[in-house]
Amino acid sequence: MKNKSFLTILLVFILMGSIAALNYSFKPVKQKNIGLQLYSIRDSIRKNVPAAIEKVGNMGYKFVEPAGYANGKIYDMDPVEFKKLCAKNGMKVLSSHVSQNLPAEADWDKTMAWWDECIDAHVKAGAKYLVQPSMGGEAYKSLETLKKYCDYFNAVGAKCKVKGLKFGYHNHDKEFSTQLEGQIMYDFMLANTDPSKVLFQLDLYWCVAGGKNPVDYFNKYPGRFELWHIKDKEEIGASGMMDFASIWAAAKVSGMKYGIVEVEIYNFDQFTSCKKSIDFLNAAEFVVMPKN
Repeated sequence: MKNKSFLTILLVFILMGSIAALNYSFKPVKQKNIGLQLYSIRDSIRKNVPAAIEKVGNMGYKFVEPAGYANGKIYDMDPVEFKKLCAKNGMKVLSSHVSQNLPAEADWDKTMAWWDECIDAHVKAGAKYLVQPSMGGEAYKSLETLKKYCDYFNAVGAKCKVKGLKFGYHNHDKEFSTQLEGQIMYDFMLANTDPSKVLFQLDLYWCVAGGKNPVDYFNKYPGRFELWHIKDKEEIGASGMMDFASIWAAAKVSGMKYGIVEVEIYNFDQFTSCKKSIDFLNAAEFVVMPKN
C-alpha cells in the first residue's frame, strides 16, 4: 500500500512538472522595442494605408519609419492623422526617410524652404528624426562635391535641431566601396559632418555588402550611430552572412538608441517576411534594445 501511495505521489509530481514545462515552452516571447521601415511593405501600404499599419502593429512593431513624405503629407495623409493611425495600432512615428539632393546655388533657398515644410510636417507627426536615405550620383565622383553634401547636411541638421528633431544619413554599399582621392566616402562624411547636427543611420547589411565591418565603425566613431537599419540579404537571420551577435555586443559603444527593421528582398510575401524578421530579433537573446 505504501509503495502504491509513493508511486501515486511520484506520478503526480512528474505530471505537474510536465505541465509546468509545457506552459514554459509556450511562454510568450517578450516584445522588444523594434521599429519597421515602411519601405519594407512598399507594394502594400500605397494601396491601403490603414490596413497596412494595422498589420504592422499586430506583428509587434513598436514604431515606424515612413518612406512616403510629399507635399506636407505622409502617404497622402495629414501628419496628425497619420500619427493618430499609428497610435491606434500601438505604434509611434519615430523617424522618416525624406530626400532632397544637393541643390544648385540658385535653388538653395527653394530647397531650404522645402526642408522647412518637411520638418514642420514631421513635428506634427511626432517624429524624432529625419533621415536622408541616399545622395545623387555626383557625390560619388568628386571629393569636392561630397564635401558640399556634408556642408549641406550640416545646414539641414541645424534646421532640424531648432525644431527639436535630429537629422541623419542612411548609407548603401557604395559609400564603403568607393574611394575618392584615397579616402573612403563614408569615413570622409563622418569626419566632415558636425556630430551635433548630423547622425548616421547605419544600414548594417549594406555596410557588410560594401566590404566593411559595422563594429569597426562603432569603435572608430563611437556614439555617431543612434539609429540602426537592421537588415539582412533577405529576412533578418535568413542569409547566414550577418554576424548579428558580434554587432549587438558593440551596440553600446555605437550609441544606438533605436533599431529599425528593413526588408528589401523576400522569400515570402512582404508581411510574412517582416513578421519573421521581428520574430527572429525578439527570440534572439543577444538582441537587447535600449528602453526609450
